[in-house]
Amino acid sequence: MKRIGKRIFTLSALALAVSAAPQLSAATWSDTYIGYRYGTQFQEPSNPDKVKKHVLQLTHASGYAYGQNFFNLDLLQSNNMDPASGDAKGEGKGATEAYLTYRHQLHLGKVFDTDLGFGPVKEVALTAGFDLNTKNTAFAPRKRMLVAGPTLKFDVPKGFVDLSLLYAYEQNHCGLSGCGAPGNHNDISFDPYYVVSLAWGLPFQAGPVPMKFQGFANYNTEKGEDYFNNGTKPEILSRTSLMVDVGQLAFNKSNTLWAGVGYEYWRNKFGNHGKDGVNTTAPTFQLEWHF
Repeated sequence: MKRIGKRIFTLSALALAVSAAPQLSAATWSDTYIGYRYGTQFQEPSNPDKVKKHVLQLTHASGYAYGQNFFNLDLLQSNNMDPASGDAKGEGKGATEAYLTYRHQLHLGKVFDTDLGFGPVKEVALTAGFDLNTKNTAFAPRKRMLVAGPTLKFDVPKGFVDLSLLYAYEQNHCGLSGCGAPGNHNDISFDPYYVVSLAWGLPFQAGPVPMKFQGFANYNTEKGEDYFNNGTKPEILSRTSLMVDVGQLAFNKSNTLWAGVGYEYWRNKFGNHGKDGVNTTAPTFQLEWHF
C-alpha cells in the first residue's frame, strides 16, 4: 500500500504541475467571497453531544483559457462541547479548526482543441488537488490528502454541474495516547480510496427573487484500518444551501450580498462507525459577501 500511496502522490503532483503550466493565460472570470455559516446541531466522533459552530469562509474560483481553479478555506470555531486540548467538555474554550481545499480542473477539450462533449456532457476535465486540515483538540488531526481523476462537466443553462471520480491518498495524525499502543500508530497513511464527488451551482429566479441552489456531495469508499486497527466504512458528506441575492433586491447590486439557509448531512464521519457522533444532520444559516 505504501508503494501505491507514493504513486498517488506522484500522479497528483504531476497533474497539478501540468495543470498549472497553462495558467500563464489571463483569467477569463473570477469570483471571490467571504462567507459565514452557523449551526447548532454539528457532531464529532466519540462525542454524544450536539456542538454549535461558527464558520468563517474564504472562497475563490476563477477560470482561464484551459481550465479553472477552486480554493476554499474554512475556519471553524466550536463551542465548549467540542473542547480544545487541555479543556474539559463544557468548560473553557471550544476547539478551532482550519480546513483548506484546492482543486484545479484542466479542460481537455480546450487543451487539445477538440469537442469532447457527448450527450448531456459539454466537457471532460482532469481534476487534481489537495485538502489540508488542523484542529487543536486532544486528537490533534493533521489531514493531508491528494486527489486526482476525471471530471464530467454537464451542459446546464446557467451555472455548473460537475461529476468527478477522484483517486485519493490521505495521511493523518492522532495525538491520543491510545493511538501509540502496540500495533497502533499516531501517524497513519490510509489505504488509497475513491471519492465520487458531485458539485453544483445553479442560479434561478423565483418570481422577482434572484436565488441560487449550490453545494456538493461526496461519497468516499472505505480506506482500510484506522489508528486503532479498526476497519473504516464508506463515508458520505453533503453540504447544500439555498441563497437569496439580497444585494440585488436591496441595493440593485447583483452577486454582492447573499443570505440563506443550508444543510449538512454527514454519515460515518472520517470513516468512523458504530460510535457516538459519527452522523451529522445540521441545518445552518449562511451569508456570502462577494467582491
